[in-house]
Amino acid sequence: MFSADLFTHSTHGAAVRTVRPTTGTTLRNPVALLLAALVTVLGLLALSPAPAHAVSRPAAAATGLHIGNGRLLEGNGNDFVMRGVNHAHTWYPGETQSLADVKALGANTVRVVLSDGYRWSRNSPQDVAAVIQSCKANRLICVLEVHDTTGYGEDLAAGTLDHAADYWISLKDVLAGQEDYVIINIGNEPWGNTNPAGWTEPTVAAVKKLRAAGFQHTIMVDAPNWGQDWQGVMRANARTVYDADTTGNLLFSIHMYSVFDTAQEITDYLNAFVTAKLPLVIGEFGGPADQYGDPDEDTMMAAAEQLRLGYLAWSWSGNTDPVLDLAIDFDPARLSSWGRRIFHGANGIAATSREATVFGGTAPDTQAPTAPGTPTASGVSSTSVTLTWPAAGDNVGIAGYDVVRLNGTTETTAASTTTTTVTVSSLTADTAYTFAVYAKDAAGNRSPRSATVTVRTEKGTGTPGAGCSVRYRVSSEWPGGFQGEITIGNTGTAAISGWTLGFSFPNGQTISNMWGGTPTQNGASVTVAAASYTSTVPAGGSVTVGFTGSKSATNASPTAFTLNGAACTTV
Repeated sequence: MFSADLFTHSTHGAAVRTVRPTTGTTLRNPVALLLAALVTVLGLLALSPAPAHAVSRPAAAATGLHIGNGRLLEGNGNDFVMRGVNHAHTWYPGETQSLADVKALGANTVRVVLSDGYRWSRNSPQDVAAVIQSCKANRLICVLEVHDTTGYGEDLAAGTLDHAADYWISLKDVLAGQEDYVIINIGNEPWGNTNPAGWTEPTVAAVKKLRAAGFQHTIMVDAPNWGQDWQGVMRANARTVYDADTTGNLLFSIHMYSVFDTAQEITDYLNAFVTAKLPLVIGEFGGPADQYGDPDEDTMMAAAEQLRLGYLAWSWSGNTDPVLDLAIDFDPARLSSWGRRIFHGANGIAATSREATVFGGTAPDTQAPTAPGTPTASGVSSTSVTLTWPAAGDNVGIAGYDVVRLNGTTETTAASTTTTTVTVSSLTADTAYTFAVYAKDAAGNRSPRSATVTVRTEKGTGTPGAGCSVRYRVSSEWPGGFQGEITIGNTGTAAISGWTLGFSFPNGQTISNMWGGTPTQNGASVTVAAASYTSTVPAGGSVTVGFTGSKSATNASPTAFTLNGAACTTV
């Protein structure tokens, strides 16, 4: 993906001035669909687990960040899971504050856009050295990528992976000794939709060229099909490409946009690599819907957290399509709805990011923050309340706060924030709630819980829940577990603002993780409070909640649902 002042942005990749043919259009061709399905099946076969000695091959002369048993590890063997964003440095070289701003919001990684000079102005060795130093100063792992390769084979302006490899070799003096801090992403989305099978050979050649030049860094390779691999070429050839790297320090990157608009597509793709013990990261992804579809970012983030895979959201700021800006005009105080989702939503950066231990030296931060002060409530309405509390203390610094809702001995996360105030929404009218707060630092240490505050929401007005429909669907199953989706439709004439869904499982199922809502389960009975980004359902519109759960042999669907206490039609 790219975006700059001179270019039109497409959520499937990029095009110069005009939007290129899209993967969304291609996928709607029946012949293409059949071929894509065939390649996907072949990809599954290619990614089936190899013999143990091949899968668990140790990295040769592992230096710094490296791959071990299908995982990205630090030099000390600590598992490292990327949680970060992309930053368009090559087009906005003056935005030098961005890395500090990203770090302050909790990120542990930043993917930095560079140019090898083929298409845009070449980033000099001095500039790249300054970027690396800024990453290290802000305690961020730095993924450096050449963007000029975007859409090669379909976009005539794109450069080759071989040209990008030569650029990295020209930077060898700058990159030497930075293996603990830097990952080299050879080229962004290095093949379009034209003959994507041509991706494999030049990818192998570029990796071998860098290894022959003496690079020991972890190398990241992007998929074809403008990064989305919808024809399964990277998936089918991942083992071949991985085995071509003599060090074993190779990391695959999938970009997830509108092609990945269902939970099944996302979980199938990610699990195929995990099962084969081939390292994978979501190197770019978007959430806002466009004319090609609506990416399922909730499943992307939930699945990445469940599988302990890294993700890097596109992008910090400066997109010509501003819907994908996480921060408006590079201002961290003006996060967009997309930015709030990434940093503060379920499975977001604030809640799941852990700083690389390399920045802690030989004595990583193990000291937890002190407990925050007792929260106070204000601005109480029928569906929301604002909570404020005295700040916690920490020997290094506070990274954020988690607000929890208490129901007896059960805690449910209600909100996350980097400040000492937050508004908790999607509450039920005339209901008592008890809240408390935890502080956390960048190393992932969590404070003792604060004292609690109990507040009762105001009585509601009108007839909330009138005119609703619910569609319940099991999207995938495995022994002892399953993944489901619940789509809540508003069939009324006015928007629903704030909702609580109620239903009962018929066969003892339990919810283990949910995105799009916050569940509370008592035996078979389940209530789900809306997340901030699903709380409003426009008239005629719908929102979707996804979850994973456990089950026994029988997994029948619930048959009745209520929304804010009113019965809904089951569809």
